[in-house]
Amino acid sequence: MRSLRRCERYLVILLFLASVLVSGCASTTTGTFHISENVDFSYIKRVAVLPFENLSDDKNAAEIVRQLVISELLASGLVEVVYSGDVMAALKRLNIKETTSLSTRQLRAIGKDLNVQAVIVGTVEKYGEVRMGTISAPEVTITLMMAETEAGSIIWSVTKTRGGAGFMARHFGARPETLSETTLRVVRDAVQTLYSY
Repeated sequence: MRSLRRCERYLVILLFLASVLVSGCASTTTGTFHISENVDFSYIKRVAVLPFENLSDDKNAAEIVRQLVISELLASGLVEVVYSGDVMAALKRLNIKETTSLSTRQLRAIGKDLNVQAVIVGTVEKYGEVRMGTISAPEVTITLMMAETEAGSIIWSVTKTRGGAGFMARHFGARPETLSETTLRVVRDAVQTLYSY
């Protein structure tokens, strides 16, 4: 009986340590999102992901995040996504050089040209490594917005941040997430909010 209790105690301790390891190694994702309640998202069958704005120090960050957003949208199976080359060709045809502040007229023109019901624009605010004491850990912050091409209104927006080193990485030298892993996770968490309604 005594040995059984001792085994139960060891089991509880092991489970506790395992949970600390799992939660301690991982970065956390934080952020906010908004979805318009009066929009029927089943109407949106085809979207265009426009070039993203890059506020980070990495010149490739915007395109890396954009391609991951496209991949995650396709993986959801809920929308068709226009090929990036066709999006760029349409922007050139329509003489649209700046995609961060589109007018309703421009949105309608893009919608008609590409036969899409919505466009997604985005901003990469942070993308890179940050120092935390004696170690470096990745940090990524993105903002995504979906605008309806007919009305020109924003129907979905999300800002997500992921990064930093977990408890085990800070105190025991466990490997923090790579920048690629952090970017994929923050994009996945952001895109999933679109289908949480």
